[in-house]
This record gives sequence, C-alpha cells and structure tokens, in this order.
Amino acid sequence: MALESVTKEIEAEAQARAAVILKQRDDEIRAINEKADAQIAEMKEKQDKKVAETVGNLARQERSSAELESKKVVLSKKKEVLNRAFETALRDLENMPADKKLAYYKAMVASAKAIIPEPKAIVSVNDKFSAGDLGVSFVEQSSKVRSGIILQSEDGKIEVDMQFSVLLKSVWDSNIKEITEILFESKQEAAAEAPAEEAESEVELG
Repeated sequence: MALESVTKEIEAEAQARAAVILKQRDDEIRAINEKADAQIAEMKEKQDKKVAETVGNLARQERSSAELESKKVVLSKKKEVLNRAFETALRDLENMPADKKLAYYKAMVASAKAIIPEPKAIVSVNDKFSAGDLGVSFVEQSSKVRSGIILQSEDGKIEVDMQFSVLLKSVWDSNIKEITEILFESKQEAAAEAPAEEAESEVELG
C-alpha cells in the first residue's frame, strides 16, 4: 500500500474519531447546561414562591393592621357620639323648668319614703327648693350634686341616689343596644341619602 494511501486512511479515521469525540462533548455540555437550567429554574421557582408568600403575609398583616386601626377609629367615634348624646340628654334634664323639676323631685321623694320615711335631701347649689317644697325634713345644697336629688336617713346610714346622671346612666346602660341602633342607623341612612341628594343637585345645576 502506498504511503499516501495509508496517510489518507489514518487522517480519515482520526477525523471520524474526532467527530465522535466532539459530538460526545457537545452532548455532555448540552446535558450539563440542561441540568443546570433545570436546577436554576427550580431554584428560581422556589425563590419566587417564597417571595410571593412573604409579600402575601406582609400584605395580610398590613391589611389586618389597617382593619384593626379602622375598627378602633370607628369604635372611638361611636363612643364619642354616644357620650355626646348622653350629655345632651342630661343637659335637657338639668335645664327643664323649675316647676317640672320640682314635680320630678317630689315624685322621687314619695318613692324613696318606702325606704326612708323621713328623708333629708341633698340637691345641687342651683336648685332653690325648700324642705316644704320637697316634702323632706331638711335640704342641703352640695356642689358635688350636678342635678337630681340624693335622699338620706337622718343618721346618713341609708341613702337613695336619684341624681339625674345616675338615673339616666341606668336607663342608658339597660337600653344601650337600642340607643346605638337608633343613633347609628339614622346616621347611615343620612350618609346613604347624601350622595343621591348631591347627584340631584348636579343634575339641576347642569
């Protein structure tokens, strides 16, 4: 066999082997890349999920916090409205005409005589009723009494507190559910009617 022919055969065989090696290398590199890409994608998916969960938790926490603050504000406003309503009702009682107030006081005294037959009365410094007016043994004025009347036995051991604030609070507490519904339902109705009235005014203006 001629040298040239042998050389060509060797070169051809070398090229074929090199092609096989190159293909194997490319296949290995592609497999490595695919595996690495899969691992990266899996890691990214886990990380994205973790970030999403963290963001979701933070969002829920913020939402819960905002809702709690909102409820606190609403509760505070409701208490404020209820306190104002209580004070308004108490002022109405305090500012009633003297003859009407005297009639109330006399009815209170008559009621208390079942417990204290000969009571003495403690009233506000603003009330000028005498013992004869009230039907009691003695009248004492006190700056501690805002309105209404406190009836005591002569020895002070028995006391019936009929101050307007005490009586009103008792009625208020026993009817707080109904009072709350009346106050806040009327406010909600007014709030619901307001947008409709605004819309009507806009139509008229247009």
